[in-house]
Amino acid sequence: MFKKQYNYYLNLVEEYLKSIPFEEDLICSSMKYSLNGGGKRLRPVLALACVELVGGEPTDFVREAVALELIHTYSLIHDDLPSMDNADYRRGQLANHKMFGEAIAVLTGDALLTMAFEFLSQPLSIPAERQLWVIREVALAAGHKGMVGGQVLDTFNNREINTVTEIDGIHNLKTGALLVAAARSGAILGGGTAKEIEKITRYATDIGLAFQIRDDILDIIGDSAILGKPNRSDEKLNKKTYPYLLGLEGANSRLQEIITSAKEAIQVFGAKAAFLESLADFIAERKN
Repeated sequence: MFKKQYNYYLNLVEEYLKSIPFEEDLICSSMKYSLNGGGKRLRPVLALACVELVGGEPTDFVREAVALELIHTYSLIHDDLPSMDNADYRRGQLANHKMFGEAIAVLTGDALLTMAFEFLSQPLSIPAERQLWVIREVALAAGHKGMVGGQVLDTFNNREINTVTEIDGIHNLKTGALLVAAARSGAILGGGTAKEIEKITRYATDIGLAFQIRDDILDIIGDSAILGKPNRSDEKLNKKTYPYLLGLEGANSRLQEIITSAKEAIQVFGAKAAFLESLADFIAERKN
């Protein structure tokens, strides 16, 4: 049932991505290359699931969900640059800068980010204040108070990390902020109440940390062929991670605690929360 529902949301996203009218030029070729590189599409799937959870119709907000994937894709392109994580591969194919050069990779990320807000600002048949709310949520999550701020801390302050609280603080921004924005945006677009949005926010905050902990674990134990990139890259960069601070066993234990907390946050939705509960398990057990 979970896989069927996930694929339903995923197909909505993939079909919309295919329908974007890209031109046949260098920058659009680069944008399409990274957008079509696969991936779980977790952020748009989460957004659409939260639309439905609060009683909305997912098909009404696919464009807005896809906007989150554009932002995520831009962040990956920039993360892979030599001045950042210096990664040659992403999702089993050459990183954007290895395919198109660093200048186009930077500009491609810029183009995807701005296109996301073009999508978010298109006319919608919901109250304008809700649409503006979503635009602000996504802007804050993507910027220096969210994902970018977290990337800065992870790049320049990582070696100063000594506690789990400190690493949580970084990844609540770097990884978690956009996931929280996806969940909250879905709930806002779907007409969720303040209480529903608060519960969904708690859930999304937890799965954001869970996603990063699992990422750190996979970097050690994962199969490079399945990951689509070399493993032990964190170790090569001398980065402090959850396994570094807690050991593999401790990181796994913390992962399970956070997944339990995430599920508890959405118990108020009853049976309707089944998909999101399974999504939390999917995040904790994923192989890539």
